[in-house]
Amino acid sequence: MLATLGFLTIAVFLFLILTKKVSVIVALIIVPLVFALLGGFGAEIGTLMLDGIQSVAPTGIMLGFAILFFGVMNNAGLFDPIISRVLKMVKGDPLKIVVGTAVIAMVTHLDGSGASTFLITIPALLPLYEKLKMSRLVLAGVVALGAGIMNMMPWGGPAARAGSALGLDPSAIFSPLIPAMIAGIIWVLFVSYILGKRERKRLGVQDFEYNYQQELSDEDRKMRRPKLFLVNLAITILAIVALIKVWLPLPIVFMVAFAVALLINYPKPEDQQEQVKSQALGMVTVVSIIFAAGIFTGILGGTGMIEAMALAMVNIIPEGVGGSMALLVAVISMPISLLFTPDAYYFGVLPVLSQSAEMYGVASIEMARASILGQMTTGFPLSPLTAATFLLIGLARVELGDHQKFIFKWAFGTTIVMAIVAWITGAI
Repeated sequence: MLATLGFLTIAVFLFLILTKKVSVIVALIIVPLVFALLGGFGAEIGTLMLDGIQSVAPTGIMLGFAILFFGVMNNAGLFDPIISRVLKMVKGDPLKIVVGTAVIAMVTHLDGSGASTFLITIPALLPLYEKLKMSRLVLAGVVALGAGIMNMMPWGGPAARAGSALGLDPSAIFSPLIPAMIAGIIWVLFVSYILGKRERKRLGVQDFEYNYQQELSDEDRKMRRPKLFLVNLAITILAIVALIKVWLPLPIVFMVAFAVALLINYPKPEDQQEQVKSQALGMVTVVSIIFAAGIFTGILGGTGMIEAMALAMVNIIPEGVGGSMALLVAVISMPISLLFTPDAYYFGVLPVLSQSAEMYGVASIEMARASILGQMTTGFPLSPLTAATFLLIGLARVELGDHQKFIFKWAFGTTIVMAIVAWITGAI
């Protein structure tokens, strides 16, 4: 019963957002609420929803102030030199821009944080895409591919969770997958080449001398602080280092960074208020979706639907394919990112799958490796269950359904390529 309710909840939610029948926020709140009531959880529904909201509160606060911080940095002109130099280098060639986007995304995701990757790459590259009339879906999709492949690193969330859940060293999980990851990186660059070639065919190569500063409005120029470029760069680097090193709780890092940036760049109180107002729409949109997602995951987790779905998945595995469970999990690892949060999968589903696989002679470490080939790695920037996905689509100004339909097959292809190489090399 619970497993059926869970799968119906996921199916109806995905149907509604992919067909754009309702907004994502409405679907995240109403769909699980309805199915929880149908399941007889009316008496505890308020507690479950509140628990879910509380679980995502730190993430919501972090993303809200991160948007404010990087919005101030953008208004102050921190990204202007980057945009200008990229424009001079690519010379209006959409193919070079798309491939460059993939490289930038992979490099910036070395810290393993989807939020910081999206907050750095999208604001820096979006003006370039808009100037050349390139698709924002291509921007969001290629950044998602680059970030997804790099999320396999041992210090990334999936490998760390898999290691913790099964009592394994994340480095031991990751090291044999290096050949597969290299194949995945090559695939991502190949996909970027294909998408870039399409954009080049659609738009052509625009040969022009583009002065980014001249394209700014009078209001934009008033907000620029070119003399504070090095100061703003230092603040940003310090904030990112603090984020990676966890010197302070992540929400506090961006709250402090935002306050410092605002004070240095716009010392007048009225200017500070204007900066907050200029970022309010983007911040409220993303944060509201984050808290709505908290209700979604709170209900599915608190009612036991997620655990029931995990057991149901194990029970439907035919006995004849038990010895190939690692390869099977690798193949489906990316799509099931749409069904399970990283914590739900790695701490709830993976241990059950691992125990089942051991009955067929498949080592638990192989199941861990199979999982990180797609589950919340290549799949995380498409999943409605991760906050970073909403940050990505919010910054790029694209719809979740459009984003998923556009990039799903390419992300799934990345996992398939890596699964094949991992199987050939004996990693799984």
